[in-house]
Amino acid sequence: MTDRAGRDVGVGGVVGPRRVLVVGFGVLFWGWLVVRWLHDWVLVPEVNTSDREPFVPPALFEAGATRLQTLAARGAPGAGALEWSAGGLEFLAFGARAMPALATGAWLTVVLTVVSILLGLVIAIPLAVARTYGGALLRWLALMYTEFVRGTPLLAQLFVLYYGLNASRVVVALPGVGRGQFVSNTAIPVAIIGFVINSSAYQAEYIRSALQSVDPGQLTAARSVGLSRLEGIRYVVLPQGLRYAIPGWTNELVYLVKYSSLAAFVTVPELFRAARNISSNTFRVLDIFLWAAILYLALVLSLSVAMSRFEAAVAVPGVGGPGERD
Repeated sequence: MTDRAGRDVGVGGVVGPRRVLVVGFGVLFWGWLVVRWLHDWVLVPEVNTSDREPFVPPALFEAGATRLQTLAARGAPGAGALEWSAGGLEFLAFGARAMPALATGAWLTVVLTVVSILLGLVIAIPLAVARTYGGALLRWLALMYTEFVRGTPLLAQLFVLYYGLNASRVVVALPGVGRGQFVSNTAIPVAIIGFVINSSAYQAEYIRSALQSVDPGQLTAARSVGLSRLEGIRYVVLPQGLRYAIPGWTNELVYLVKYSSLAAFVTVPELFRAARNISSNTFRVLDIFLWAAILYLALVLSLSVAMSRFEAAVAVPGVGGPGERD
């Protein structure tokens, strides 16, 4: 049973099995990631990523694969299915062995995504307000910024920052950069700068569209009760417009998770680069990138569900709620 917004609420408003399954998956996935990160940083910080032990021993899957292969070789019934199952167990064993390195890469993917979208939002809101309510000069400047950034490839922007402007020489002077677990590579701040610039332009367009969907009479009403134009925008228009912008903001969050893989081309050891390094060492290209794809999918699905819950939590009845807009 679903409500008018398409949410699975079960019978009598009780959360349905689909919602329980999705939430349970998210808890397990993020629980594993957090425990993995804490284990690697607190318990074995001196051990190289490639030497860290997986939580699930690969030998368990390898023993099962060997047993199934032996049965298939002896001509047991369903030999083809046995061989296929053995291949699946070998895939699981390989994934278990690669998980410590992939989890480390996933940490940087999450950092790039979260920091970039939050800092980009700080830039995007003034840009959107300037495009919607600013004077001619402010509108022109905001337009030039957004169109230039959106009109050039993100990878080209990263190359210009990292290789062209050599921005890593500047950020290396920042506290903590190049040391420790959190900012272990000078390319990370450069990539964040590039993602922030790129994301701010797209977020500005999402927010501008949302602001334009707010009834102009709202600002007029705000002025009639004594608020200045700026106060009316801040206290009346923005709270409504930002709620309308949440679906677009969610879309940008999903894009950033996937586009974070471009940081690998400026030497950031995020999830994609971690998978590429493993493929170079093992030559199991298909297997490792399937595991990377599974992790990307888990990140995207869990963040999308979290954002849908956030949208429902901040919704005001009749003002930007899910399924309430015409």
